[in-house]
Amino acid sequence: MEEAEVPLEHLHEEIHFHAEHGGEKWISWVALSTAILAVLAAIAGLLSGSHANEAMMKQIESADQWAFYQAKGIKASVLDAKMSLTGSTSDADREKAAKYSEEQSEIQKEAREKEGEAKQNFHQHEVFARGVTLFQIAIAIAAISALTKRRRYWLVSMTFGSIGCIFLVLGFVQH
Repeated sequence: MEEAEVPLEHLHEEIHFHAEHGGEKWISWVALSTAILAVLAAIAGLLSGSHANEAMMKQIESADQWAFYQAKGIKASVLDAKMSLTGSTSDADREKAAKYSEEQSEIQKEAREKEGEAKQNFHQHEVFARGVTLFQIAIAIAAISALTKRRRYWLVSMTFGSIGCIFLVLGFVQH
């Protein structure tokens, strides 16, 4: 679940070049805003990847718990078959059967908790990933703004960047 990286270094260098050599002051603000957007994109990307990894780990732990649950169920079935075939139901066998049942319910509860944690982490990953995407779009539009010397594109870029910030905040809030 790795995020696809869009190479934006060239665009960023191009913006800085135009900011330094262009006569319009607002292009310097474009360069500064793209640098800030790049930092925010890096933070959101790091958080997105972290939550994706955590989601996978929790899902693996959940699968392990379900395998453990099934193993206890198999033990209980074998014990039940033994008691049925022999016709004897000793106190030790009944205690083991009750213990297996009790352990299964605890294991099931833990497996479901881990599944829930995996879903929560994956959802946070998606929110942060949306933020990364919006930051990258904002940086690209800012580059277009600097190259074409059209301020309105920069305003569009800042709008995308602001929405990216909203997703970044939402990712933290949902934690």
